[in-house]
Amino acid sequence: MTDIRRILVVDDDRTFRLSTGELLRQDGYVVDTAADASEAVDVLQRDTFDLVLLDMRMPGMDGLTAIEVLRKRGLHAPILMISGFGTIDTAVESIHRGADHFLSKPVDPDILSAKVAELLERRPAEERVLEGALGSMVGHSSAMRELFDSVRSVAPTETTVLIQGETGTGKELHARAVHDLSPRAGGPFVPVNCAALAEGLLESELFGHVRGAFTGAVADRKGLFAAAQGGTLFLDEVGDIGLALQQRLLRVLQEREVTPVGATRSTAVDVRVVTATHRDLSREMAEGRFRDDLFYRLNVFRIDVPPLRERPSDIPLLVEAALARLRERGGSTPAGAVSPLAMRLLRGHAWPGNVRELFSVVESAAIRSGGGRIEAQHLPPAIRDPEGRGGPSGHEERYRAPIEADERAAIVAALEEADGSRSRAAELLGMSRTTLWRRMSEFGLGEE
Repeated sequence: MTDIRRILVVDDDRTFRLSTGELLRQDGYVVDTAADASEAVDVLQRDTFDLVLLDMRMPGMDGLTAIEVLRKRGLHAPILMISGFGTIDTAVESIHRGADHFLSKPVDPDILSAKVAELLERRPAEERVLEGALGSMVGHSSAMRELFDSVRSVAPTETTVLIQGETGTGKELHARAVHDLSPRAGGPFVPVNCAALAEGLLESELFGHVRGAFTGAVADRKGLFAAAQGGTLFLDEVGDIGLALQQRLLRVLQEREVTPVGATRSTAVDVRVVTATHRDLSREMAEGRFRDDLFYRLNVFRIDVPPLRERPSDIPLLVEAALARLRERGGSTPAGAVSPLAMRLLRGHAWPGNVRELFSVVESAAIRSGGGRIEAQHLPPAIRDPEGRGGPSGHEERYRAPIEADERAAIVAALEEADGSRSRAAELLGMSRTTLWRRMSEFGLGEE
């Protein structure tokens, strides 16, 4: 997947915010803006960014003070200080306070683009490894940040991990991240879908068999435990394993030895086991379908993957990720931008199929758009029709304009609902503040 970076532009000069945001967006970044340092502090408490562009002189808190506040509050992202009053002394002072680089206004666009790319590449190696390991998992919501922290903390250990989450939430991606960030990263990562194989076949696949163990066993065969030696074995949908096989799995986890089907001697294995399921294993235990002792052996460290409906703020980034994946694939599949109205509908959908469903919808819409911008009419009827998807409730109905209505009416309604707050209006509309500014200018809504 294409590397998608989030940048926050902080400047009290509206023209600079708009032009810089557009420049960075053309470079492939996701951009948000703040009009002053206090707003930036609030934004950075809610969201995470990969780089911050910070103006030196602003009303209220100045840029130098903002650097110290942000660093004390745990901001590790690079800070690029920009000022129209730049001197050697101010540049040195900003670096001393915690900025990573200083540029004087007016900034040449090519120089700014190059410096932003350089600072993003300078990020700590640990962050780049984590990001690469997390692969297609995208999110800046608090739920996803907590999940990433869990992956980071458990990965270096040998602890058995249980990943719980609905179908389509990307449980295998999390398992791969645990492996890629562990000391076993140089070894194999072996996934197996336990629900896709019949009980007898799954037993042979996991543990192997010897020649003559059953009809068709014409030669000895190593199982997946042996194939994962020195690495990680990922048992997806472990809740679908039958009770008899659960007993054998429990013994392997306890003894760290595998006995192939039909064999009389066991073989030691050095494998870390990560499991996942969409089932409620506590209920499965209560109803006698899952062994208590196996559950406690698997549930040493649990990672709960939130469903997409509980983190709608991540949907714009996920849509960008889906489009980036289509661009990487190339071929005849188009991959354009997404209109604010279409994004609003995507954010309002319940997504029973989670991220997997979202990626499929975006690909289908990209094809229907013919390579242009994805509009609301390119989305499936279940997403376009509020009744079909349950629809928004209460005050949210006011800013969800009908598909046939123009975007201007939707923006006006959102601004009314947000009492004039552009940040809140942008959130309601499912767009960045920069995009909202641009659309307001295009529609002649002005500053007031």
